[in-house]
Amino acid sequence: MALSAEEAGRFAVLLEENEAALVGEWTDRVAEGLRGRLSRTELQRQTTDLRKGFQLAFAGGATDLNDESAAELRAQLSELSGSRARQGFSATETAVSIYAFKDALLSVMDGSEGGHLRDYVALSSFVDQAALFTFDTYVRVREELIADQAEQLLELSTPVVKLWEGVVAVPLVGTLDSARAQVVMERLLQTLVDTGSPYAIIDITGVPAVDTQVAQHILKTVVAARLMGADCIISGIRPQIAQTIVALGIEFGDIATKASLADALRYVLGKTGQNGRKPRER
Repeated sequence: MALSAEEAGRFAVLLEENEAALVGEWTDRVAEGLRGRLSRTELQRQTTDLRKGFQLAFAGGATDLNDESAAELRAQLSELSGSRARQGFSATETAVSIYAFKDALLSVMDGSEGGHLRDYVALSSFVDQAALFTFDTYVRVREELIADQAEQLLELSTPVVKLWEGVVAVPLVGTLDSARAQVVMERLLQTLVDTGSPYAIIDITGVPAVDTQVAQHILKTVVAARLMGADCIISGIRPQIAQTIVALGIEFGDIATKASLADALRYVLGKTGQNGRKPRER
């Protein structure tokens, strides 16, 4: 049952005349659902702002949440959803905070003159729209947060470290997929530019398994580094991985491979004529 302009006007008056009682009842009901995870002061501030948002929407003749006069209310609902998502509340807890408005309003209507079921049912439809809007916004914000966190973890899981003057290393841990391989390549190339290093060691000790796809990603990274003028050495070739590479028929060509990162570093230092000891500073 849709809310009419006349009913919206009546509710605007009702919300204004019963502000204190409505905010108190609404705050109590939300507090029960959140079980003390937010202070009463914060909850009361939120319910006070939302009550005002609903009142302004109804006073403007809003019969649907998408009406222009409900723009401020939608903004408040979006802000509430984003805040709850970032604070770790569930989507249900967030939506229930809006549904509690109906219970609080019913309590106020029962004690007011002229309150009847038809008006309440009409209002319920509007509040349901608000709760669903809150739920959808919450889900969107959570997806954005998860995507940002995944990107941050991806960057943290692909460090490029300087081992020696002219030698950098990329210690890989975990599965190497297309997205991560792209990050590895970009970070390695940028580090080669920043440090001017002629050698790069790609350590796969922490990679649980090497299949054709992983090998292709590694080879692309090596080729990209060579185009930048740097030679790559692959380290961390354990016996199990060596057997898998042979069984798959993967060819690394003239790319140097070593069993451990230490072996790879010794190999590079030998190529550069260094003994692995840094000169003493005078």
